[in-house]
Amino acid sequence: MSEHFDPYDADRPLMMGCRCGQHRSEAEHAAAEAVATLRARSETSAFEQYSNQFVEAALVKALFPQDAVRRQFLRAVGRRSAMAAIASVLPVASLQAMAQEKGALEKKDLKVGFIPITCATPLIMAHPLGFYSKQGLNVEVVKTAGWALIRDKMLNKEYDATHFLSPMPLAISLGLGSTATPMNVATIQNTNGQAITLSVKHKDKRDPKDWKGFKFAVPFEYSMHNFLLRYYVAEAGLDPDRDIQIRVVPPPEMVANLRAGNIDGFLGPDPFNQRAVFEEVGFIHLLTKELWNGHPCCAFGTSTEFIQKNPNTFAALYRAVLNAAAMAREAKNRELIAKVIAPQQYLNQPETVIAQVLTGKFADGLGNVKNVPDRADFDPMPWQSMAVWMLTQMKRWGYLKGDVNYKQIAEKVFLLTDAKKTMKSLDMKVPEGAYPKFTIMGKVFDPEKADAYAGSFAIKRS
Repeated sequence: MSEHFDPYDADRPLMMGCRCGQHRSEAEHAAAEAVATLRARSETSAFEQYSNQFVEAALVKALFPQDAVRRQFLRAVGRRSAMAAIASVLPVASLQAMAQEKGALEKKDLKVGFIPITCATPLIMAHPLGFYSKQGLNVEVVKTAGWALIRDKMLNKEYDATHFLSPMPLAISLGLGSTATPMNVATIQNTNGQAITLSVKHKDKRDPKDWKGFKFAVPFEYSMHNFLLRYYVAEAGLDPDRDIQIRVVPPPEMVANLRAGNIDGFLGPDPFNQRAVFEEVGFIHLLTKELWNGHPCCAFGTSTEFIQKNPNTFAALYRAVLNAAAMAREAKNRELIAKVIAPQQYLNQPETVIAQVLTGKFADGLGNVKNVPDRADFDPMPWQSMAVWMLTQMKRWGYLKGDVNYKQIAEKVFLLTDAKKTMKSLDMKVPEGAYPKFTIMGKVFDPEKADAYAGSFAIKRS
């Protein structure tokens, strides 16, 4: 832990009392109102709507097998009247409930870990909005201090599933930094959602070529933050292992370390980039979407063993998180979601800071107000080419030695087929493919040529 204490980021008691007298603070009151509104919007999930409509259509077709007669009947009375008439003689509601029944849950009481950052928005909001309980799960979402602790609690089976940095399940599965234990990425929790933040004293050093000797923080070695920072400075001609220092700092401690002068900047997750601006100790040098628009950041996953032992529970978790991600993707919900995840038990951050991140309307600390709607997004697709890119960077910087079977590892860890199957069951749009190409800082990454890509850089370790 850092010796520098940031009172804004600590889990401190909030101010007492609110206008209705039922909450400890106005923030909690606002969060409760936001929860009620968002719950109303999600009262009937896409899966339930799809199932109900399927049952209704099947009943009407069974009663009126001839297409012409069926269409004539529906035109004459309308769908609602037709279903009301049918319901008077048939147990429609019971049939619909039966259609929605899934396999019995092997385990209902679960612990799911998370780091208090906006990357975990779907996983967090699924708790107060009831997405887990709708699937028959009793989930405790557990705020956790840092990524090493997340890893250890997963390895010790203290958590059933967790918020991961997307490269972490690859690293753990390969035994990098820990005992090799098969892990899986079920969904990408968020895309974009990171930034390079510099101390206000460096406003005149916007060119990374001027950063020689700088000290930077990243949240973990096996993180997109580390890989993107290394990529960015190397493109500017700096060796990230020799020309700058990169140290691991838990996200909630980054602003305090920036304020204290322990670091010159950080490539970190939100809301801490925006919090540095809010505290007037840092400015946003660039959003990482400017390096790779749509890049993965965090993921939702669990151990392969948990999936094998609890397939129905895992499927229920999958549905809950995907439904939450679908709600988080809609811009109209972002301000309310900021209220829901701001309180102490979740992010414990000022609502205005989180809203700036989620809506993309933000001050950059340089006197500008930006409007970047996709500053953070919540596309859940665990593309296997994303995993391959991460592996190329592990190879590039010496984390992985020898020959690497990129696709084999990607397909074992990133559950793209499962994601597509579950999304289809929820009547969500399912994109095609598994290995799309990406453009990072103007250079196209072709996952079919991963080894050549890893070796193509002028600055590398391998």
